[in-house]
This record gives sequence, C-alpha cells and structure tokens, in this order.
Amino acid sequence: MWGLPTPGHLAVSLLAARSPGWAWGPSRCRPPREAVCNFVCDCRGCPDEAQCGYHGASPTLGAPFACDFEQDSCGWRDMSTSGYSWLRDRAGAAPEGPGPRSDHTLGTDLGWYVAAGTHRGREAATAALRSPTLREAAPSCELSLWYHVASGGVAELRLELTHGVETLTLWRSSGPWVPGWQELVVPTGRIQGDFRVTFSATRNATRRGAVALDDVAFWSCGLPTPQAHCPLGHHHCQNKACVEPHQLCDGEDNCGDGSDEDTPTCNHHTATDFERGLGLWNRSEGWARNHSAGGPQHPAWPHRDHSRNSAQGSFLVSVAEPNAPAILSSPEFQASAPQKCSLTFYHYLHGSEAGCLQVFLQTRSTGAPQAAVLLRRRHGELGAAWVRDRVDIQSKHPFRILLAGQTGPGGVVGLDDLILSDHCKPVPEVAGPPPGLWAPGPRSQLSSLQPWNFCEPGHLLCGDLCVPPEQLCDFQQQCPGGEDEQECGTTDFESPSAGGWEDASVGRLQWVRLPAQDSGSPGLDASGAAGHFLSVQRAWGQLAEQARVLTPTLGPSGPRCELHMAYYFQSHPQEISCNFERGTCGWHTGHLTDAHWHRVESRGPGYDHTTGQGHFMLLDPTEPPAQGPGAHLLTWPQSPAAAQECLSFWYHLYGPQTGTLRLAMKREGERERHLWSQSGTHGNRWQEAWATLHHPQDSSAKYQLLFEGLRDGYHGTMALDDVTVRPGPCWAPKRCSFEDSACGFSMGGRGLWTRQANATGQAARGPPADHTTETAQGHYMVVDMSPQALPRGHVASLISEEHRPLAQAACLTFWYHLSLRNPGTLRVHVEEAEKRQVLSIGAHGGFAWRLGSVDLQAERAWRVVFEAVAAGVERSYIALDDLLLQDGPCPRPASCDFEAGLCGWNHLPWPGLGGYSWDWSSGATPSRYPQPPVDHTLGTEAGHFALFETGVLGPGGRAAWLRSQPLPATEASCLRFWYHMGFPEHFYKGELRVLLSSARGQLAVWGAGGRLRHQWLEGQVEVASAEEFQIVFEATLGGQPALGPIALDDVEYLAGQRCQLPTPSQGDTAVATSVPAVVGGTLLLLMLLVLLGLAGRHWLHNRGGCPFWGETDTVAPSFDNILFNAGHVTLPASVTNDQ
Repeated sequence: MWGLPTPGHLAVSLLAARSPGWAWGPSRCRPPREAVCNFVCDCRGCPDEAQCGYHGASPTLGAPFACDFEQDSCGWRDMSTSGYSWLRDRAGAAPEGPGPRSDHTLGTDLGWYVAAGTHRGREAATAALRSPTLREAAPSCELSLWYHVASGGVAELRLELTHGVETLTLWRSSGPWVPGWQELVVPTGRIQGDFRVTFSATRNATRRGAVALDDVAFWSCGLPTPQAHCPLGHHHCQNKACVEPHQLCDGEDNCGDGSDEDTPTCNHHTATDFERGLGLWNRSEGWARNHSAGGPQHPAWPHRDHSRNSAQGSFLVSVAEPNAPAILSSPEFQASAPQKCSLTFYHYLHGSEAGCLQVFLQTRSTGAPQAAVLLRRRHGELGAAWVRDRVDIQSKHPFRILLAGQTGPGGVVGLDDLILSDHCKPVPEVAGPPPGLWAPGPRSQLSSLQPWNFCEPGHLLCGDLCVPPEQLCDFQQQCPGGEDEQECGTTDFESPSAGGWEDASVGRLQWVRLPAQDSGSPGLDASGAAGHFLSVQRAWGQLAEQARVLTPTLGPSGPRCELHMAYYFQSHPQEISCNFERGTCGWHTGHLTDAHWHRVESRGPGYDHTTGQGHFMLLDPTEPPAQGPGAHLLTWPQSPAAAQECLSFWYHLYGPQTGTLRLAMKREGERERHLWSQSGTHGNRWQEAWATLHHPQDSSAKYQLLFEGLRDGYHGTMALDDVTVRPGPCWAPKRCSFEDSACGFSMGGRGLWTRQANATGQAARGPPADHTTETAQGHYMVVDMSPQALPRGHVASLISEEHRPLAQAACLTFWYHLSLRNPGTLRVHVEEAEKRQVLSIGAHGGFAWRLGSVDLQAERAWRVVFEAVAAGVERSYIALDDLLLQDGPCPRPASCDFEAGLCGWNHLPWPGLGGYSWDWSSGATPSRYPQPPVDHTLGTEAGHFALFETGVLGPGGRAAWLRSQPLPATEASCLRFWYHMGFPEHFYKGELRVLLSSARGQLAVWGAGGRLRHQWLEGQVEVASAEEFQIVFEATLGGQPALGPIALDDVEYLAGQRCQLPTPSQGDTAVATSVPAVVGGTLLLLMLLVLLGLAGRHWLHNRGGCPFWGETDTVAPSFDNILFNAGHVTLPASVTNDQ
C-alpha cells in the first residue's frame, strides 16, 4: 500500500484537482472497439464504459471510474477454481457471518461488496476476482480499492495486472491484517492495449479466509482526447491530443501515441534507461543493474522497471552498505547559457523510513573540483512506485551531477530513466586524471553525509550511547543533550532541518521550506516576523496529486498528547468553489441594496455546514435593520470550464417569516436567467441543492452567478455554505417548484407539456394559481388535453433528468391538478433498467391541487416519467407542481412523524393572518427560538417535530396555519396527534386549535391552551364532513406576546375509524367531547349553547374569505362550531374577523 502515511507518523496533506477523463460525442454513437472501456466517455451518457465498472453521466473533474458494487458487479467476475470463490454480498444477508458488519460505501449493513470465504474449506485455495477487459491506461493511472480481512485464515492477498503475455504483480501482502476496511492505492503505469486486473486471496487449510472488497476506482487513467486547438504553450500531439510542456521528453507516453517523446527537441535529449548498460553514467560505486524477473525475493523489491513498465526491464539499485552511500556520477557538462540544463529522473524509495536519495552538483573552477552542493533530497518511504523528479541547473562553470543513494534497514533505493535535456553540453575530456567522483574533496564529503559511528544501522550515536530506533522520538529523553528528541516534529521551521519534517509527495504538489519574504503571501510567518515556514509548491511528480509532509516515527504517546500548529490557507481569488473558512473566495456582496450578506462564524443558533463550527454566509434582516427588499452575493466574471457545469451548494432557510433565496446567472450581453429558487422556511437544518450551468458551444463569453435573498419580513434568516462547481451536468434535483425553470424535464413526443403562470388571466388551459405560491404569478407544468391538442388515447410525456441511485427507500411526492371536465389519466413511471408504472390517477378533477405520492427503490440511475393519456374531452388539462424526493417510505394521507419533513402539510403563510408560517426543527439543532428539548416519536433530541413560535405574533399577525392535503368526505374519522406547549404563567397563554376547512367554511373542532408544562400531551378529535376538506392546525394568541413554542408530532389521521376514548391511566389527554354528552348535563348549559349558537350564526354571516375554496354563507350541518376543553366550553375567536 502506498500514498498513505504509515502508522506512527503525523502527516499534513493537501489535494490538487485531478484531470478529467471525458469527451462529448453524439447522443447515439457506436465507438470503435479500441474506444470501449478506455476510461474516456466517447458517447453522451457514457454507455461505452457501462460494461467496465462505470455507471452514470460523463465523469466530472476529479471523479474516478469507480465501482461500489451497489448496483451490480460492474463486470468483475469470479475466476476461482475451487469452492473458495468471490460473490456479491452484504452484511445484512448474514449478520452472524465472518465478513464485515457494514460495507465501505454506505457504512451500513444494506450496502454491497464482493466477498470470499463465507464457508470453511478443508484445504488451501485461492479465490481470484478479475476485472473486465480494460484499454489504454495513462501514465498517471492509479487503482484504489478498499479491502477487509475478517479472519486470520488469509495467507496472502495479491493484486496483478495482465497485458499481453505478461502478468505484473502490482501489490502483494501476507499480513499482518489490520481490523476494519483498509485502503490500497497502486499506480498501474502506462498500459498499451488491452489489460485486466486480478485481485486474489489465498487462504490456509481448514480456514474460511474471509475477505471483502469494495469501492474499486481507477483514477486519472484516461488518455487526453483529441482537440482542435490546444491552450497556449501546450504541445499538440500527432493524434490531436494536448499535453502540458513539462510532459515533453519525460520518458512517459502522455499523448497516447508516443509523439510527445518523439519530437525534434527530444531527439537532442540524452536518455539512459539502463537496458543495455550505464550509458553516460559509467562512473558508479555501490549501484548495480538489475530487474524484477528472477530478482531477489525482497518484500520491497520493485515489481517492474519504469522504462518498459515490465518485470523484464532493467534499473539501478543501491547495493552499498547501509552506512555508506552508493554514488553515481555523470560526465562533465556545461549549461548552454542562458538556458538551463535539466535532469529528469525516476527514483524508487520503498521498505524503509531511513532510505535516502540525494542529488548533488559539483562544479569545477580553475581546474579543481569544488564542494558538492545539494540540489534535491528525498527521504523516507515513498511507496512501491517509480516517482518522477527534475532538477534544473544553471552554472557558468563545468559541472557533474552526483546521485547518492543510501538504503535503510529492509529498504530499496532505485534509479531509472535519467534524461538530460538538450542544453546539457558535454565538456571534452582533458588529458590526465579526470577530477570528479574519485577526487579526494567531493568523495570525502559524500562519504560524510552520515557521520561515522560504531552503532548499528538505524541507531543514534550520542556520546558513548547508541539509542535504538524504537527509543527515538518517543517523548522520553535518552541522550544527555536530548539529541534523540530534537528532530521530532517540534519546530518553527527556522532551522534548515525543519524539525524532522520530510516531504513525501509523489505528485504535482510538494511541501517546501521557504522564507516568508520570498513566498508572496502571507509575507510573514506565524510569529509575525519575516521567518520561514512550510509552503505548498508545484512539483514534478506524476502520481497521487497530494502534498504530504511527515514527521519521523513518533510515540508511543499518552492519552493527552496534543498537536498545535499555525496554518494559512488562501483560495484563488476568482474561484467559485468555496467553504468560506478562509474568506469569500471569488464571491463578493453587491452594493445596489442596503441589505448585505456577511461572512460569519458559527455561534449559538447559527452554525455552518462544513464543520458545524466554521464560517458561512448569512443574510439576517435584523442585524442591522436595512431598507430594501433583498441582498446580492455575486461572483467575479468567470470563464466556462466546460459546456455544462454543475453548481452545488448548501442553504439554510429558517424562521416563521423567511423570504425567497434565488440563484441566477448573467452572461455578457444577455439578460439575467433564473436557475433556482426556494421560498419560505425549509426547517432548521442545512439542505443541499444544485443547478446545471449551460454554456454555449465555442463561446468564450464570461458569466456571473448571483445569489439573491429577497426578504419577506424580519423573522427569518438565510445562509449559504460549501459552494462547489465542477464540469459536467448535475443529477436531477430532489425538489422542483417550476418557479425558475423546468428543472431539466424534457417533453417526449410532440412536446405538449408547457411551463406557465396565469398572472395575466389569459392562460388557455390550467388552474388559476400554482401550488407553490398559491398565486397567479406562480409557475407549474400543464398539458392541454383537449382533442385538438391531444386526440383521445394519445400520450404526452414529461421526462425528468437522471436521478442519482437511491441508497435507501424514498418517497416521491408531487401535486397535481385535474380539470373539472375529465381530462383522462395521469400515469407515473420509473425508468431504471426498464420502464415500470408505479401510479395511475384517473379521478375527476376539481378546484384543488391534490397530493400524489410514490414509494421508490432504485439501485441505478433512474428517471421519473409522467404520462398524460387523453380522454378526448374539450377544455381539459392536467397540471403538475412541487415535486419532492425524500428518504423513507411515504406516509399515509395527513399523517406524519416529521422525521423527514412535513409530509405534505402546507406551512406557507396564509394571506390576512400576518404572513407567518410553521417551521420544522429538532431538539439537537441550535435555534434562536425556544423549542422542546426532545420530540415525541423518538423521545430524543435527535427527533424532529413541527414548531411555531407564537412570540412573533402581534397586532399585525394573528395566527399561523399548518394545512393538510385535501381529504375525501368522511362520516367519521379520527385525528390523533401529540402537542407540546410552553408559556410563562399568569399573563400569557398560547392556543392550539384544529379547524376543518371546506367549501362551506372553517369550523373549529378542537382547541387547547397551555402554559409551561415541559411534556408532550396527546390530543384526538373525531371529524366528519359531507364533502372534501382540509385539516388545519392553527397556532394563535390568547394574551400578550411572549416567547413560547407550540409544537406538533406524530399526527395520525385514521380514515373511516372512530376515536376510542382514552382510559384513565393515559394521563393528560385532550379529547373532543360529543355535543349530546355536554347538553344532557344541565338545562343551564343548554341555554348557554343556544345563545352561543346565535352568536356563532352572526359570526358566520360576517366572516371573511375562505382559505381554501372561497366564501360561502352556509355552514356544514355535520359540524358544531364549539370548542370543548377539559372542564369548560368556549366559543372560538374568529380567524378572519378584524375585531
């Protein structure tokens, strides 16, 4: 395993973006055989890679070609010849088995992996798992995977690559095995033509040999695709691919056709691959040519060379004693001024922390060799890989290049492919003994790289004491002067030794000790002085794009050991992707409004998404009070990186009076285009959203992105965090209101579905208002079902973009509106591997939007298809709005435990009530409003509930409604729920009421007032209605405004079932009592009811507008407009009267 810090080290890493491996092609294409499974998407949607471990749309920047085994085996096949074999499995299938208790992808027992050793065997055997046939791996290609060894019966794990007639061993291990999932990363090197990868496990006799494999990924394996034009300075290959300038003449086929190594410039380079000897580097001491095939059985020995990527290829290895360096010397050169002489070389350091390779420059001035100058030093464990490096030399005097390798215990130091640029001019040799390698001065210097001592290799000499390796850097001083604890990571980087920190990078980034004044920003070190620090710089490596710096092996340590360090991080000033931890990156606030976005730190109820303790962007309309409706957060002008880009971000909309958050894009010379928006509260938690940015082909026009917060009062906040942009399209959104776009839906057939609003009242077909905003300005999708537009029996399809595979069961909800005249049938299909119908709606329409829901399970990428089948009726239509995809099964109508959301309960403010809405939260989430500490469903702070803070109510706001979906008429049904009310004593009492709203009006059927009780109470009421109706939970005032929450949980609507009276042992329960039971009490109470009935009739005659179906002067005979509470009867106050 390589590319990872070994146990006992402290490591600091930074990642660089990987190169994409994709190209657009026509939507229907048949690529040639050599283009299939070559890590490049040659067709739109990438079907040419679907049979070799890749699923989904075109890969994005940094995304690998990966297989997580959740859908299938991705073309990997078991090639075992015994009962010890591989199969696709998951932990939940055999909870008592020897395998892992969860997969690596999902971390649950529902996730899939491949496993061997589920049954005990009688003899030793090998289980082999082979990849599909793959083609053309780039030099930078890396294979990563996660493996799990669950028993001691595994003798060996092996990863092999077969191409042509040769099988290369990429990795081999005989243990010891570490518990849990372990990562393995190995480079494949450049592979021409077809190849396969085999992962095999060998078990001992009579043992299970339980092994599991998951998340196999190929990184940066695709060769560059042909381009019409290359960026400035890049090389245009013969196959029209583009490579960077530093990739020319570096000994690797980066173009894919070898043309980057066969240019006129490369013909003047001097390359030594050691296949036939040492070439120019014929002055050697301690180095020997060798190869992998038939080489020593050394665990750290290279499995292949770099030149040929073959076990038959040759390389140099150090055979010097551990205390003496092996030295390789070049002839004398002269750099052709003003150019530099460059040496590109590939080195191998594996098996020991003490291994070291150093590059020296030795100049000759006035005929005598000078002291050697250190140009480069690589130390420690770099993994079982050939790593590229380069040194540039500019000298007025003749010089030699010396490579000194020093092996550590059990380690190997190797060299291959030494390439000298065309500006390295040989100096003609003069008569007499040549100065250089064997000259006394430099030889003695190189020999003294390590001071002579009588201690064993790896031991430290201090005085007369030899300190063994296990006592070095163990936080206990052994030497009198403390030398054994001096280079152990504690440093301010002022010393050239950097406190023992060593760069271990093998890619395009590295850690370098720099003086502050020479490094640009930050300009000062952590102490505020012009000192030194470690900085990430560009490097010449070609492998894992990660800058890694390691301490020596530390420990053991005590349980209270802490690491303290100062760090500085600065994003590119123009970058869109930003977590706002170190600034606003490429975002800035607009100045056209008085309200502004602010970068704030997590504190109290405000917490960021990245870490929960970091920074984020906040729009708070109360701090300070600002004029104007909104605030702008913009990017600087950006150049498109691809024809399509995916912008993802996390947003937080919370509060009883939250406005609208909108995302827009503006391109030079064009009007602003809205991409996404959401209105109102979305609960007290961060939500993820994304939008695809579409750029014109062959356009260099820059664009800007704009987040606009539109205020709707002073009781709600908006926040943004973790904004990311990457090439390629997004998945289909989980939430769509059609307010700003069609959300990627396409219209099959004749494209009869249209996105529209009815703001002018001139829409030919469709409801007068949408469902999202419940106004004529809101948008929805509608299809004209009249015979002229869609003949009887014909179908109009509305097809979504691809959704990401579902990790668990999910619920898709949507609101639909059918015309009064029978429009036909609305069918819902899910299109995964095949198309299947999941719902059919054929009822007559009405005046209301209705809720539809579908339970979904999809292990692959999938689409939802809405089909409108025409009945041939004039002036008919079908409309859709507010699609939402949520985890978990769909609840029953008007029932909800609020764990995943509001379950279709409408919380938007109702006009005339003050513009406040119910919210959604949990006890564990910090909130600026009081709330119950636990929910009722789970009884923990992690559980969720619906919530309203009545303290915001006042003269301008009288109530907030939480409305169910429309429910069919019922003779008797039971509504059960749990509520929580907490208010100060004496002067204030909030009230919770249950209303039934129908075309005949609103009737209060239950109510309760409450003070601070710190408990959940059960409520139930029996409802009846002769026509379609909605249930409304109303939170309102009963006194002076004060902070006090009303919360709801576990609402259950039992259609057609009467309520059962609670037993006395049930404790606090509020029940709606029947009218006869109360009237039969006393004659006085009967007279009181008559008087109240007259007053109620007067109230109904003068009431305001209907919140659902409009106004009416009649009252449903099945309702009694009286509220019954424990111990008294009250007449409800009007919810629409201004008095």
